[in-house]
Parts: sequence; C-alpha cells; structure tokens
Amino acid sequence: MFQHDRVEQASGIKIYFADARSPWQRGTNENTNGLLRQYFPKGTDLGLVSSERLIAVAAELNDRPWLCLGDRTPNPLMEQWLRRHHPIRNHH
Repeated sequence: MFQHDRVEQASGIKIYFADARSPWQRGTNENTNGLLRQYFPKGTDLGLVSSERLIAVAAELNDRPWLCLGDRTPNPLMEQWLRRHHPIRNHH
C-alpha cells in the first residue's frame, strides 16, 4: 500500500503490515483463504471461473455470520458503514 499513511489519516484506521512468513499475524486473511478453498481448490485458475460464480460465492460468504463480527454478517454491516461514511452513494 504505497500511500498507506494517507489512507490511515483519512480513515482513522491504523494500518498494520504483517511480517513475511507469519500467517498467525494475518488471522482473518488466513481464515478467509480457508473459506475460499471450500469453493476453489488451491491452484484454481480464477480466470476460468464465471463472473456469476464469483459473485455467488462472494454473496454467500458475505451473508455468513462471522465470529469476529459478533455473529453478524458482513453485508448489513458494510451497508451501515456506507450509509454513515458515503451518504451521497445513497442518492441514486
């Protein structure tokens, strides 16, 4: 993330860079990779997977409760965040 400092300042979110070869520092990333492997085995060429299939998998994962979100699902939480931080997007 070339401009991580600007993103940090604009968002108020601290950006953390994990050490190389330290998967325990990337728990959410590793968990997500494991979930994705249920749909796409390692080595799958995603360029050969249809857009419809990718969208369906994303929707299924984003409608799945996550323990780190207090058993809530990502979709409504992201919608809440977008309404709060990007009110213009709500006026089609």
